Amino acid sequence: MTLAMLSMTMTFAENEEAKNVNSVEAYDMSVNMRKLSVALDLNADQMEAVESIHNTFNAEMQLAAQAEAADRQERVNKAVERDIKWMHYVLNEKQYRTYLMLLNTTLNNRGLKVNK
Repeated sequence: MTLAMLSMTMTFAENEEAKNVNSVEAYDMSVNMRKLSVALDLNADQMEAVESIHNTFNAEMQLAAQAEAADRQERVNKAVERDIKWMHYVLNEKQYRTYLMLLNTTLNNRGLKVNK
């Protein structure tokens, strides 16, 4: 009985993850920039740069959502790779580590995987 429940739970979770990945909303990376600024302790120059980088990232993720299923993962990987590369340039190490934690949590919560 326990094995059957575990199997059903795992199947349900996999189906939910598949629905999330196929949902356009899962790729919407919009954030409250004021809250992100506070979380990362950004100065004014950093805030402007981070907002610009994030807007580009969000646009790339929206394009990934609209892509054919076969191309979607590659587009997500490239968008994330560019985003973290540019963020690493703008943020100090402490801010960057915090940003990576927030980004990874967001991607995981939405069922999006990044292949490194």
